[in-house]
Amino acid sequence: MPLLFIIFVIIPLTEIALFIAIGGQIGLWWTLSLTFVTALIGAFLVRSEGLQTIFSARARMRDNEIPLDALFHGICIAVAGALLITPGFLTDAIGFLLLTPPFRNKLQKMAARYFETMIFGTPPPGTKPHPRAQDDILEGDFERVDAEENTEDSLNNHER
Repeated sequence: MPLLFIIFVIIPLTEIALFIAIGGQIGLWWTLSLTFVTALIGAFLVRSEGLQTIFSARARMRDNEIPLDALFHGICIAVAGALLITPGFLTDAIGFLLLTPPFRNKLQKMAARYFETMIFGTPPPGTKPHPRAQDDILEGDFERVDAEENTEDSLNNHER
């Protein structure tokens, strides 16, 4: 399924169904209050996690290291913030999940494995290859032709 279809159709329909189901159980005002409170708590946690990530990135740069981990965690935290501000129970659950460091670490390992497979075509040891990764080996012979030897005789030899 295309990602945009999931983002713009499946998730909103799921959110509407959850609002109806939860609203029917606890009532309209409790549902709205819960949505508002999760946005406030999420904003506080995003700020806290974001500051920790910034401090981690600064420390890595002071040590002359590239802060790739902090960059990935920062992206996850930004996405979590956007999801927590968006009204809905599913988006809140995913947003809170993205705020937990163990989940981000697991997600980072999965993303690294995926991109390594897509770029290099071979997975890390102990993992299954990506379905689109192919190990095509081209075999053949070659002959080195220097510029000085590029005479009419050598050209005639290649035409045969």
